[in-house]
Amino acid sequence: MSNKEAKIYIAGHNGMVGSAIWRQLEAQGYTSLIGKSSKELDLRDQYAVNAFFDTVKPAIVIDAAARVGGILANNTYPYQFLMENMQIQNNLIQAALKIEVDKFIFLGSSCIYPKLAPQPLKEEYLLTGSLEPTNDAYALAKITGIKACEAIRKQFGKDYVSLMPTNLYGTHDNFDLATSHVLPAMIRKFHDAKLNNHATVTLWGSGTPLREFLFVDDMAASVIFALENILPEHLYNVGTGSDLTIKELAETIQKIVGHEGTIEWDASKPDGTPRKLMDISKMHELGWKHQVELEEGIARTYQWFLLNQDNFKEVKI
Repeated sequence: MSNKEAKIYIAGHNGMVGSAIWRQLEAQGYTSLIGKSSKELDLRDQYAVNAFFDTVKPAIVIDAAARVGGILANNTYPYQFLMENMQIQNNLIQAALKIEVDKFIFLGSSCIYPKLAPQPLKEEYLLTGSLEPTNDAYALAKITGIKACEAIRKQFGKDYVSLMPTNLYGTHDNFDLATSHVLPAMIRKFHDAKLNNHATVTLWGSGTPLREFLFVDDMAASVIFALENILPEHLYNVGTGSDLTIKELAETIQKIVGHEGTIEWDASKPDGTPRKLMDISKMHELGWKHQVELEEGIARTYQWFLLNQDNFKEVKI
């Protein structure tokens, strides 16, 4: 059996990241992709996950499934963000190990690193300081997943690797204002304000924090890179290696959307971590690098938003 025919299970294949991985694998000739919606398979249910793995027996597992959200959602529902993410990843990792899956790719987030870690963030800074309190529940869950994959590499010699993306955005993103991340939320706000006679847009915080953004298709390419190569270490950052202020991001999105009104900053709202730039030298040394620059990525995302806005469902928590 060639590698392109190997059974690949993508957990979370309907999400922004999972669907991008699916599209790229399909485009590159992979023929045995497996996906289950949350209605078909509840990844929080250990019995159901074990039964699914016993039946399907995937050769490769990509864990792009998670409960995700911005500062508001993380702050409001810390128990669900901690417990549900641990249930999802623990069930997938344990089931994969049980049926001798040799390759497991675990996806996390840059929020795993300490709030005040030196910049840019290196992989070895993990667990060297306190987390950002507005999303520590999600971060803790992801750290346990990284540690589980590292332990399996050490104890069982299997190729379980963790990829930590910076802030992701792109087509198939979540544009619901209550649960979305900063970039898609801004696209939605500027678009709605443009339609409302270019009304003033109010944004959270001071606009001074620095953030790095990676287009989702580049993230998918990094997953395929990890799938097609044996990476020598257990943990890798994935990003662009450059950042900009939230104010600069807002002005970039405003220009692309065509909003001509004013921007007001609500400094009573939290900023989150002051900076989160990833050190991506380890992935660069192995041969992976991002391809899509920010303005192009935002323009592509906004075009997708325009084509699909009638289909959006408000996310219920």
